Amino acid sequence: MSTGLQTATTRVDVADLGTILTVVAHPDDETYLAAGVMAAARELGQRVVSAAASAGELGTDDPATWPPQRLADVRRLEAAAAMAVLGVREHHVGELPDGGLHARTAEGLAWVGELIDTVGPDTILTFGPDGITGHPDHVAVHRWVTEAWVQRGCTSRVLHATTTVEHLGAFGDRYEEWGVYMTDERPAGVPADELALHLELDGPALDRKLVALRAMATQTSGIVSQLELPDYARLVAEEAFVEAIPDQRRLAKYFL
Repeated sequence: MSTGLQTATTRVDVADLGTILTVVAHPDDETYLAAGVMAAARELGQRVVSAAASAGELGTDDPATWPPQRLADVRRLEAAAAMAVLGVREHHVGELPDGGLHARTAEGLAWVGELIDTVGPDTILTFGPDGITGHPDHVAVHRWVTEAWVQRGCTSRVLHATTTVEHLGAFGDRYEEWGVYMTDERPAGVPADELALHLELDGPALDRKLVALRAMATQTSGIVSQLELPDYARLVAEEAFVEAIPDQRRLAKYFL
């Protein structure tokens, strides 16, 4: 999954992020990874634009109840409700195929490029090379964002969502039990003091994220039903990002 990127440990606050563009694969990815960041930025008056490449129409274990078009329609509604909770007024759900993003590189790259050109973000929030869970769609989005970013001279800051060592210590066994990971690789986690951006939500900020996630009932009700609410709150309270640094050789391909 190597992309020629390194990470840096420069610490930033939400206020430093300026205009934020969040780019993910499916509705609910952005809420799990960055709901607290996005809501905090909106409260500070920053522009936040969130975009998912697909509607996540295959995201069910019950296809008889949720055929693809029905689930796509419902997930769009769920995403709209969640973004309303977070104060994010600009949210886009694309038409690319759930489960097939890895085969749509040209379209995906064009989609991300248009987003960057239109929004002009100061900061892009997206997946790192491992896609958090190894999901091929997540990894594809990471690659599209990386390529579009490099093509434009890396004028925005890019932050990759990650998990901390501490979080994996607390919930790694649960993730194995739930079958979260889609490859044989497992994240090692990043020490908290090496993160570029780190939020540990509590109080009203955590409640807001919980409400947003529970608005996405087709994706979250199963996990919520297996955990006591305090445990689910602990599961989603942390948002962690490392900063991407472009490989200068890749930049040279376009600009030297």
